[in-house]
Order: sequence, then structure tokens, then C-alpha cells
Amino acid sequence: MRYLIVRDDGCCDAIAGQQFGSYDEAYDVLERYYGDLCCSDEREYYRVVALADSVDQPAAR
Repeated sequence: MRYLIVRDDGCCDAIAGQQFGSYDEAYDVLERYYGDLCCSDEREYYRVVALADSVDQPAAR
């Protein structure tokens, strides 16, 4: 299974759109991003979603 980082607002940037072979790899990227910010309301919000095996679309829950 592959995992995709998406922005909660649906926009794409240098982080959103990256795909990973494991959830942990994707989480580590977000952990570094949020760790570099200090109490900022200017940050973007991201989440990791599992991709469907047959297509590069977020898997249904």
C-alpha cells in the first residue's frame, strides 16, 4: 500500500502530493515540518491518506 500527504484545504505544494511506501515515512516528513514551526497560526494542515491499490486516489474509508 502507498500513502499520500494531502493538505486539508485541498491545495498542492512541496509537501502535499508526495507518496511514500509506508505510513511511517510520510509521518516523518510531517513531523519534521511541524517540528520546525513554533506556535504559528500561519502553518498549513496536512494528513496522511492510504491510496487505493489499483489507482492513485485516496482509499475509501
